Amino acid sequence: MGAMKICFLMYQGNMYSGGQGVYLHYLTRELARMGHDVHVIAGPPYPALDPAVTAHNIRDYSYWSYHHYKKDFVFNRPPASYFHPWNFYEFVSTRITLSSLLANFSTRAYFRLRELSREHRFDVVHDNQTLSYGVWAMHASGFPLVATIHHPLSYDLRNALRQARSTYEKARRILWSPWMMQEVVAKRLDRIIVVSETSRADVEAAFELPPERVRTVYNGIDTDIFRPLEGAGRLPDKLLYVGNSEDRNKGARFFLEALNILKDELDFNVTFVDNEKWRLKLAPGLVNEFGLNSRVEFTGRIPTPELVRHYNEAKLFVTSSVHEGFGLPLAEAMACGAPVIGTRIGAYEEIVEDGVSGVLVPPRSPQALADAIRALWDDPARRQALADGARQRVMEKFNWRKAAEETLAVYEEIVPARRRHFAASGAGK
Repeated sequence: MGAMKICFLMYQGNMYSGGQGVYLHYLTRELARMGHDVHVIAGPPYPALDPAVTAHNIRDYSYWSYHHYKKDFVFNRPPASYFHPWNFYEFVSTRITLSSLLANFSTRAYFRLRELSREHRFDVVHDNQTLSYGVWAMHASGFPLVATIHHPLSYDLRNALRQARSTYEKARRILWSPWMMQEVVAKRLDRIIVVSETSRADVEAAFELPPERVRTVYNGIDTDIFRPLEGAGRLPDKLLYVGNSEDRNKGARFFLEALNILKDELDFNVTFVDNEKWRLKLAPGLVNEFGLNSRVEFTGRIPTPELVRHYNEAKLFVTSSVHEGFGLPLAEAMACGAPVIGTRIGAYEEIVEDGVSGVLVPPRSPQALADAIRALWDDPARRQALADGARQRVMEKFNWRKAAEETLAVYEEIVPARRRHFAASGAGK
């Protein structure tokens, strides 16, 4: 078929917003390289996109917009605009609940899409897990609509409640979650893309979706960037953790509890590639509680080349997640040839062949993590065998071009032939 016009939606598009931002960057890049006209409507923090992808950044009045772009928020807007009822509500409510952030972004995105449609005839709209009422309105307006669901946010809530230490924290987590809104919208879209078979099972169960409307498309890894570096040596004491430790799905608590078990046995130092330390609560609090301050470094946000260097320096990469839709940091570490230890959760079992390309242990078990770290610590031959298997596994199974081709096949299922013919003819530009 000919080139398509595709419009992506991303409520927080920056790569540091999590794996969804990474997914957006690479998938849109590959689709553009294949000759398609790709646009992105995004909220703050705004994405870094390939030059061939057209960005339409939405300026909003959310608390997080102020958080990420203070100068623009304070100095570059009409003073009266802060007191418009919608804007004022948006600022106050988005600090309290994710539902408001998603709903307000999707509403603004709906109006921007209608405006852009005067110039561009989009063949398909692809939502990256916003699943809010504005997305529903887009579909009701006649746009063929696909959504990628990396994992159900209701599962985030469940895991957060399991790890909550107080009634106040439980209440705050319940208020934050948008679980009902996403279920309502997901049922009304043309197709749902999930990033693993584990995610497929979770999404179908959580949102009660018929299997015939759900498609699995694995994420890719940029193996030209995430690769073994010449001259980079693995440091003899370096443990590496990459991820948002505030997200209770990541299970950072269990990793730190494992370190507490090992602190008098092994001479390790830990690098946390996470947010700036002063922005974090859970991990720094536990580091202090366990007396690990001198042995744990928080890097803050770092550029990709520095992240690749950390993957190449790690004696062991450890992830302790209790739930993942896919698990990009694990796959990135494997692509860099790092020996990895992960948890035996569904998505990781699809990425890692236990004992061949990494080691998997039961989730929520600090003792099992500690035992696995101890077993590999003084066994360089086994670490090297796992590292070799890890790189080979990623090269064979996870590729962004393959992901883009399979995503296009999903679009073709729902885009009417007459629209594809219209796009191929070059009309509507």
